[in-house]
Amino acid sequence: MPFDQQTKTEIEAQVFRRLVEHLRNHNEVQNIDLMILASFCRNCLSKWYRSAAGERNIELSYDEARQLIYGMPYDEWKKTYQTQATPEQMSAYEKKHKK
Repeated sequence: MPFDQQTKTEIEAQVFRRLVEHLRNHNEVQNIDLMILASFCRNCLSKWYRSAAGERNIELSYDEARQLIYGMPYDEWKKTYQTQATPEQMSAYEKKHKK
């Protein structure tokens, strides 16, 4: 690897910030679509963020983590951007995630 651990960490942080910004700029992409295609969504990112904070003994509620990812309170995002999942989306989700 052509760089040290600190540089790697800084690059990863920059990539994460860019991913979050990209998701904020593409609210038309529904969480169900992300779950179907990639098996993660904005809520997953929020949970991972909260977990990483907890590993550093930083108290962060799930709602606070979601606000960091969504860029606004989750209820506001849902009201403004979330659409009802279609039967086709639910079927695709269930097919991919059946256990």
